[in-house]
Amino acid sequence: MDYKINFYSFVAFDNNFDTDDRAWVPEVWAQEALITLEENMVVGRLVHTDFKDEVKDFGDVVNTRKPGEFVAKRKGVNDDVTVQSATADRVQVPLNQHVHTSFLIRDSEQSRSMKDLIDEYVKPAAASLARHIDQILLGQVYQYLGNTVGDLGDINSTVGDDHNAKKLILEVRNVQNKNKAPVSGRNFILTPDTETSILDLDLFVTADKVGDEGSALREASLGRKLGYNFFMAQNTPSVTDTGVVDADDIAAASKGATTVTSDDAGAAGYAVGQYIYFGETDDKAPYRITAIAGNILTLNRGLRRALVNNTDAYLVPMGAVALTEHTAAGGPDAYPSGYDGEIWVDGTGVPQVGQLVSFNNGATPLAAEYCIITVEDKGTEYAITLDRPLEAALADGYTVGYGCGGNYNFAFTRGALALVNRPLALPKVQGVTAGVASYNDLSMRVTMTYNGEKQGVLVTLDLLCGVKVLDEDQGAILIA
Repeated sequence: MDYKINFYSFVAFDNNFDTDDRAWVPEVWAQEALITLEENMVVGRLVHTDFKDEVKDFGDVVNTRKPGEFVAKRKGVNDDVTVQSATADRVQVPLNQHVHTSFLIRDSEQSRSMKDLIDEYVKPAAASLARHIDQILLGQVYQYLGNTVGDLGDINSTVGDDHNAKKLILEVRNVQNKNKAPVSGRNFILTPDTETSILDLDLFVTADKVGDEGSALREASLGRKLGYNFFMAQNTPSVTDTGVVDADDIAAASKGATTVTSDDAGAAGYAVGQYIYFGETDDKAPYRITAIAGNILTLNRGLRRALVNNTDAYLVPMGAVALTEHTAAGGPDAYPSGYDGEIWVDGTGVPQVGQLVSFNNGATPLAAEYCIITVEDKGTEYAITLDRPLEAALADGYTVGYGCGGNYNFAFTRGALALVNRPLALPKVQGVTAGVASYNDLSMRVTMTYNGEKQGVLVTLDLLCGVKVLDEDQGAILIA
């Protein structure tokens, strides 16, 4: 592997890489971390990547390209050809994901060999970054809910003719075909539960697994079937239903309808911003209530199927933003647009990693839908982090809508989603050593600082990136 390495250090760099003199050279650590990062990512290696060796800061906006389309023309025998311009749309991507892992190496451990230090600290730290990037990328699955196949919790693992997994996969394929997604290079990322279900199919167990990329891709690969490269990724959103309420029945509604009528919306306890699904298999996909007028509920998406009269409606419990409690505990005094830290919510709903979530200012729902990628129990509150920074400010008491439980398996092409990465600047501070390694559209920085109070070396591995949906038509979801 050929690495592009940027050097800046207050210690001497020893070019003899066969000795442990390199044990505290940050450039070498950055190289080793980058190798581990690449080997442990699944989704990060399947999407469109964009890298330039240009140092950038958090919040900078860069442009990536979305190729345009050509249109075939016809001509007569004596006609000239119609010349079309080769175009590509510029897509702006903010570098608003500064991902890091830091750890302390105590004085007593600093005499260990380079190999021991790399195995003990660097590889696990880099693997944590790989998991986080995959979580961010897989969290974008909810932006493709307009292309959804299947029903939440309804994939039949019965062996034989009753097994519906193959049928559902073919339905996903049909959605992408109709959306004119490229046929080549399609990938399908499964949750562990869905993988378990489809491995009952002879289609998947009678042929050897394939994959000759890094270890994560190789070990996750289920092979190429039905036009897709299949992988299992543990970070694919998989959520359990908790506290779902069986609300009033819904009147008959047509396919594509964006309003439904409840027997009694007020008595049922519906709320703007709440997530709802219909029946056991009528239309068991997540919808969000965006307005209520009497007993008429407006949904954020048109129904995938017609509903019969007296269809059961199921509601997911909501929560509330607990900014006041966060501030009292030493947290920020505001959650402005662009905020990318922890968001505290109260305990009236129980958030889960991988869960769909959105926010509402009273009766006004905020447009963005996010994925929760971490949850920390704070006793009476929960601290959650999202797949991307806030697109609108939140205030204390804003209601929180939690998405429906289920497995959200993601089918996509490389052109559906972009991971944009740029190198971070090297610190020019006395007493800090730092190095950057760049390879294969990824860049990693390592900084080392001695901490006298902690009596050890503080090491930080970090990278700067942005994630952007390029084309919703090139992605689809199998909910199960």
